[in-house]
Amino acid sequence: MGVAGCGKSSLGSGVAQVLQLPLVEGDDFHSPESRQKMSQGIALTDADRAGWLDRLGEQLRQQPGGIVLTCSALKQAYRDRLRLASPGLRFAFLQISREDAQARVGSRDAHFFSTTLVDSQFATLQDPSGEPGVLTLDAAKPLPQLQAEVAAWMTHKELT
Repeated sequence: MGVAGCGKSSLGSGVAQVLQLPLVEGDDFHSPESRQKMSQGIALTDADRAGWLDRLGEQLRQQPGGIVLTCSALKQAYRDRLRLASPGLRFAFLQISREDAQARVGSRDAHFFSTTLVDSQFATLQDPSGEPGVLTLDAAKPLPQLQAEVAAWMTHKELT
């Protein structure tokens, strides 16, 4: 989880491979209306995200053996809603600077997310550090290192 450009998709893909779990890209579950808004640089509201969170919660419920889900989950209320769908859910929080996120989003080819929304993502973000089941990671670290850290953390039975 984290803001746009933090590396959720790249990390999620690698972790899913290592843990041999299905990968679910949260962006694939946004409504056409929300995707249109984001492509126009219009930030989503809580109401816009409600159906999206419901669809992601259903994905979690349908995979009781576990999945790797990439999802911004910017607010604690969003994370709590997902936790209700999947008790014991863990979040790997990719912490990134505003400048690095902006640069990464700006370098994407053919993505619906407008670079103008990075600031709104940071404004919406409620840092999950200290919440149960959250691992905070430095998104600037090399991807293989991040994958190894998350995979090791996920193999532990208790939430830390």
